[in-house]
Amino acid sequence: MAIEYLGLSSVNGPLAVLKGVRNAAYDEIVEMKMNDSERKLGRIIEIHDDTAVIQVYEGTEGMALKNTHTRLTGHPMMLGVSEDMLGRSFNGIGEPIDDLGPIRTEKLLDVNGQPLNPVMREYPRNYIRTGISAIDGLMTLIRGQKLPIFSGNGLPHDQLAAQLVRQSSLGDSAGESDKFAVIFAAMGVKHDEAAYFRRTFEESGVSSHVASFINLANDPVVERLITPKVALTLAEYLAFERHMHILVIMTDMTSYAEALREVSSSKGEIPSRKGFPGYLYSDLATIYERAGIVSGVEGSVTQIPILTMPNDDITHPVPDLTGYITEGQIVLDRELHGQSIYPPIAVLPSLSRLMKDGIGEGYTRADHQDVANQLFSCYAKVGDARALASVIGEDELSPGDRQYLSFGEQFEQRFLQQRPDENRTILTTLEIGWKLLGLLPRTELDRIDTKVLDQHYRPTALDEFGELNYTQGDGD
Repeated sequence: MAIEYLGLSSVNGPLAVLKGVRNAAYDEIVEMKMNDSERKLGRIIEIHDDTAVIQVYEGTEGMALKNTHTRLTGHPMMLGVSEDMLGRSFNGIGEPIDDLGPIRTEKLLDVNGQPLNPVMREYPRNYIRTGISAIDGLMTLIRGQKLPIFSGNGLPHDQLAAQLVRQSSLGDSAGESDKFAVIFAAMGVKHDEAAYFRRTFEESGVSSHVASFINLANDPVVERLITPKVALTLAEYLAFERHMHILVIMTDMTSYAEALREVSSSKGEIPSRKGFPGYLYSDLATIYERAGIVSGVEGSVTQIPILTMPNDDITHPVPDLTGYITEGQIVLDRELHGQSIYPPIAVLPSLSRLMKDGIGEGYTRADHQDVANQLFSCYAKVGDARALASVIGEDELSPGDRQYLSFGEQFEQRFLQQRPDENRTILTTLEIGWKLLGLLPRTELDRIDTKVLDQHYRPTALDEFGELNYTQGDGD
């Protein structure tokens, strides 16, 4: 029989202290009742003798010390999961907010997840097509990978996130039996941003294979800490028990980290860098490491966490620690955004460390890696040519440097730039890449095998309509 405790010892921000507790456990969920209608959930985060510190998910507003009834449930935070959750919208703790009724639960799962034996992990293979050339061509997303997007305030990461939800799909090598779905988790978003996401998903017709978890900016800060865990619990169930390939997009992980800092401060913990708790790294790792593939199981969990860098500082603790855990990063650039280039992806600081094992023959196309390597190399030389032009003037540049300037402009306008509703195939992306490389003499393409050049290289030039077209000759 469950024991119910009357009254609280103290309330401090999102935390409540209860004394005289018996048989309480760390991470145990408690139910708190203020009156006959208002109930809140909390989690025990500290225990000292008979004193328990409770983290209240819905916040402590309206809670009184004398008349609050607290009941220990005897179990951690559980989420009732079901395949029917696809196509539905939920709040930050997994409660439906779309007025479509309750969910038929198939299984109750601990939102904290189960540690995955590293020996049981399978190396990620196969790619996920996003329809965005910069990502598919140069920093390909692989099933089971965790590939973050580093953004900044005012950059179009919300628009990019919505486009990823709309366009992402399994690659052309996927079998007919492979099922794909997207879990979208938003933390600390404004009402207009939440409405934008919902409207975009509905209008594009992808809602049927998307489950959304929305934590609003005016929701209790503690709820923000549970949102990514709830989303990943559903993702793991669909991937490892329903054998689906799941892409989890989480925005904004900086809001999550700031919520963690606020709760840590309320607990009186000693702060570390920029006021964040010293366990920020391990806390982020418990979220990011829930991506992967389990050996012998048909299904995968792939993560794209999106985080905003305060003052565009990539050395800030959140992006800095994220980079240690994840397998690469996609960086958005404010200068490209200022030139009205969408998506403003900075190519040179971006990479996908697992890309090489999920592209090429049998996955995308045999020449994919060569094209990517050469585009990276040529675009790096564009930076050198622009720096030199800023010193001596463009007219004083050598013909070769002027060719690289032209290549850089066309690369940004034709490869990086695309409409928010433009969904390119991997073959289209590679064809654009070859046309851009055709602007340069063949002798400059030193990262591509000669046989591949013989098969694909053809000189190109801008016609009178500003379009890139192949020309005659070999370009030597």
